[in-house]
Amino acid sequence: MPNCCQSGISARRFFRATVSPVFLITLCLTTTCATNAEESTKKAQSIPRLISQSPAPALTAVLSSGNQISLNGRTLPGTWLQRPGKAGRITTHLSDGAFRQLIGVNFLNSSNSARQPIQWFSSVTKPLVLTTRLLGAYRYLDISNFAQTSGWEIRTNGNTLVIATPKAQVTNIVQSQERQEASAPLQQTRILIDLDRPTPWQVAQGSIIKKIETPSLDPDTPTPKSTVPPNREWTITLDGIADPLLIERYTPQPPAAPPTLLQNLLKQLSPALPTQPILPAPEALIQQVEVVKNQTIISLSVPFGLSPQVSTVANPNRLIIDIRPDPLEERDITWAPGLRWRQHYVNLGTERFPVVWLEVNPRKFGLTLKPMWASPDGLAGTAPLIQTAQRYLAVAGINGGYFNRNNRFPLGAIRRDNKWLSSPILNRGAIAWNDSGQFYFGRLTLEETLITANNQRLPILFLNSGYVQSGIARYTPAWGSTYTPLTDNEIILVVEKDQITQQLPGGKVGETAVPIPQDGYLLTLRANAASAASQLPIGTAVSISSATTPADFSRYPHIIGAGPLLVQNRQIVLDAKGEKFSNAFIAEKAIRSGICTTATGTLMITATHNRAGGYGPNLAEHAQLLQQMGCVDALNLDGGSSTSLYLGGQLLDRSPSTAARVHNGIGIFLKPR
Repeated sequence: MPNCCQSGISARRFFRATVSPVFLITLCLTTTCATNAEESTKKAQSIPRLISQSPAPALTAVLSSGNQISLNGRTLPGTWLQRPGKAGRITTHLSDGAFRQLIGVNFLNSSNSARQPIQWFSSVTKPLVLTTRLLGAYRYLDISNFAQTSGWEIRTNGNTLVIATPKAQVTNIVQSQERQEASAPLQQTRILIDLDRPTPWQVAQGSIIKKIETPSLDPDTPTPKSTVPPNREWTITLDGIADPLLIERYTPQPPAAPPTLLQNLLKQLSPALPTQPILPAPEALIQQVEVVKNQTIISLSVPFGLSPQVSTVANPNRLIIDIRPDPLEERDITWAPGLRWRQHYVNLGTERFPVVWLEVNPRKFGLTLKPMWASPDGLAGTAPLIQTAQRYLAVAGINGGYFNRNNRFPLGAIRRDNKWLSSPILNRGAIAWNDSGQFYFGRLTLEETLITANNQRLPILFLNSGYVQSGIARYTPAWGSTYTPLTDNEIILVVEKDQITQQLPGGKVGETAVPIPQDGYLLTLRANAASAASQLPIGTAVSISSATTPADFSRYPHIIGAGPLLVQNRQIVLDAKGEKFSNAFIAEKAIRSGICTTATGTLMITATHNRAGGYGPNLAEHAQLLQQMGCVDALNLDGGSSTSLYLGGQLLDRSPSTAARVHNGIGIFLKPR
């Protein structure tokens, strides 16, 4: 989630997700293979190119490919390709993210990246195993035999793979347990959906359901506010038509007369009788069943702390939806050589936290890491991580550092290929690494100094940063083509070829855009620093010296800053106050992102969601969890609704519709062999 720094303190409000939404993903799959627009030659020289470390290799023997799937008449994003098979047969391959999310296929554990066992209205003990192929930034599954056995019809139409599945009927919907009292939590409730045949299904997490407060019996007494967190909407969508009796059974009834009318009437008839509170009726789990465009949509109202866990069985064909506080299904899947997808509950005392993570062996041939950011035109802007990762053609990634939620500028260190894009702030935690798989963690400061020909030295406080303080700041072409003042009455110095060529009044904040020279930079003099303009007249020759504290950071070409630093040398070193985070941020229980290294040199990128039946970890708990998972050095990344763990076109840890737009992230790339 975006983070704003005010008066040296990071003002932070995490998004309070009311459920543990891991592994149940919506149709908001964004697997479009975006190509990168060509930048001008000058811009390419000054701004690191926003392209993948591993451009997709030439797909030999690929007959057709695309990034759209038409499933029973609905066009959805999803990458696919077709290849020649044996005896002149054409084989069809779907990216695993599209296959999981659009069809409802469950992936089972696998230690072989070339073979993926699946479960879909079938036996878990004897799963179907699909062959996989890594191409570019995606892993494709050969679904040819699966589709034929399931009775699918498949054809191509340009960029679109057209899939038609057999028509299915929803024959029954049964809820096995109802909540008995309004105050009693709904636990281990199960919904059974019977089908006449297997059919695609999806689960989507929706928005919070606003409660309607029940007025007090006494008109003169204010209505008490509920202390119970609100329910959240979830929808189950099946490619099939429900029996009309089911639709009628779950058709919402018109609301009853407002309680206040009954209360007033009772008071008029029997004013001496003591008033008793009217308890609200328990809210139904199944809110509605409707058929829309040959799909059955089942709307649920799920209490806080619970989430659906969905599975399928055969004979009879049935969708099983368990509403429970611990819905995460444990996984251990070798997705590619050196890249492992895992998800488990990690215990901390009596609490259980669902953690989804990727283990990366950076010494494995072909795996590299790079910072990535949202905008191809500069440092301003945000985008869903899934979109940024696809633009870079990253195979995997996680959201990175903080940013100003208002102007969408970075609030922390970004360094790529030995080039500083944005400077660190407030001596906060950062991770640095090189392309040989070596990592360094610490609290980072960048010290830039402007030096004139007569050896006058002036400190430059920030580089391309959205963190605005009085003093001198510097803006390079990496910021964008222009700079617009962030405070009133700045003095702007234009530096070209190491010489001051102009002095400009900045005027009012946000009004006048000043071009940033491609062969130089701008210096902005804010507040008391404006007096330094007289010491820097036009024609002054200048240079810049740069150093990091600790100096070890300077040895690494890539850096992402976030914070706070959690673990160093296996010891918890959390000092959020020292890194100028607010008390509210420190105490907040929220979803967290993290990055760490282990004793074996493995890198882990982690997403920790809401504990079973409650909210996510606070910073101290996050540090303990990562330490318990074997982290030698660990850093807290931006979290809350920003937390996004990406792999091969999909978010592993949450529904894409619940993930916020972020400024930057860390991408994992596969070099072509």
